[in-house]
Amino acid sequence: MKYKSIDNQLFIENRKKFVAQMLPNSIAIFRSNYEFVRNGDASMDFKQNSDLFWLTGIDQEDSILVLFPDSPEAAYKECLFLKQTNETIAVWEGHKYTKEEATQASGIKSVFWNDNFDQAIRPKINYAENIYLTLNENDRFSFKSPYSDLDFACKIKREYPLHHYHRAAPILQRLRSIKSEIEMTLIKHAIGISKKGFERLLNFVKPGVMEYEVEAELIHEYIKNAATGHSFHPIVASGKNACVLHYIDNNSVCNDGDLLLVDCGVDYANYASDMTRVIPVNGKFTDRQKQVYNAVLRVMREASKLLKPGTMLMDYHQIVGKELMEKELVDLGLITMNDIKNEDPNWPAYKKYFMHGTSHFLGIDVHDVGMRYEQMKAGMLFTCEPGIYIKEEGIGIRIENNLILTDGNPIDLMDAINMPIEVEEIESLMNK
Repeated sequence: MKYKSIDNQLFIENRKKFVAQMLPNSIAIFRSNYEFVRNGDASMDFKQNSDLFWLTGIDQEDSILVLFPDSPEAAYKECLFLKQTNETIAVWEGHKYTKEEATQASGIKSVFWNDNFDQAIRPKINYAENIYLTLNENDRFSFKSPYSDLDFACKIKREYPLHHYHRAAPILQRLRSIKSEIEMTLIKHAIGISKKGFERLLNFVKPGVMEYEVEAELIHEYIKNAATGHSFHPIVASGKNACVLHYIDNNSVCNDGDLLLVDCGVDYANYASDMTRVIPVNGKFTDRQKQVYNAVLRVMREASKLLKPGTMLMDYHQIVGKELMEKELVDLGLITMNDIKNEDPNWPAYKKYFMHGTSHFLGIDVHDVGMRYEQMKAGMLFTCEPGIYIKEEGIGIRIENNLILTDGNPIDLMDAINMPIEVEEIESLMNK
């Protein structure tokens, strides 16, 4: 790992919170993600299972966490099963956790090698009445390929069909959505690296550069600052490409007179930042570009004020669209009052130019877990990212900041470090 070691008190407290939600005489089992094949003998970069990392801080493949607070054997109340290194692994793959290092990282004293996991865990499962397993229950998840949690759940249910099974995901979604002080320190660090990446772009972008060159500048700054890399595939979209919401080809020329939309994030210590900025390729917004940009910025500022405890996320999306964005689109001459009067209630007129949601949970995952049908609470972290996309004018503008909810007004973590956002700031920095 490139990042500095994390205070294991974070993971000790996280496990306490989870265990407190378990039924008596229950065992919970969490496994690391698979290492996926790329092609031939190459594999994809390993990314740890978010639930397992949140509970342990263990950032290594082939890892298993067992939580069994009512275990008759003290060593199995909480324990890790890890991949045991050997001479061959050391030569070809490098260092793996020792038992002592795993304890230091996680705060878990009982660490075993995983080659004997099935036999070791069988009597503990037999003693338990309930088994907690986790699946990917992120609302945005679309199941297209096998994954470790699902395969393990099927295996355990086949081998132990008479136990009572419970979902760990709803518990973890509620717990993970409230950020601790240690987590916020990590996320703020990621956001700080985002700022450095953006400022690098302001000094680099000019007519004629390729979108992929801009992407390269970002990853240079991220790795230089000990980030693992991108928290998601960056969107570097110039001109009309910015009207494609998930444009990731990043292979066009940035032309004089066009805008460049960059939606990017930093993965630092498995925590994510998520930022979107739009800059003029030649360093100067046209009057129309400035007009649209400032409209989006006004919506972002007003929408941010609505991120408060007690707010329902689904209601919030509707308010931003109907009460904030709709007015701006009318003022920009993009929709008319007649369009609004005759709109389809299931697809309001404003959706022609602002077709996505305004905010999502942020944390270990860039689209983090959270209960979208429950009220927002202090300690939750959200993006705020309205946009206007005018395909016929080749203008796509989205502005995105990250905000932590408090018992009062939300705190904009990007404003707090003076991340450039105003038209005048951007132009001034680009033309130094």
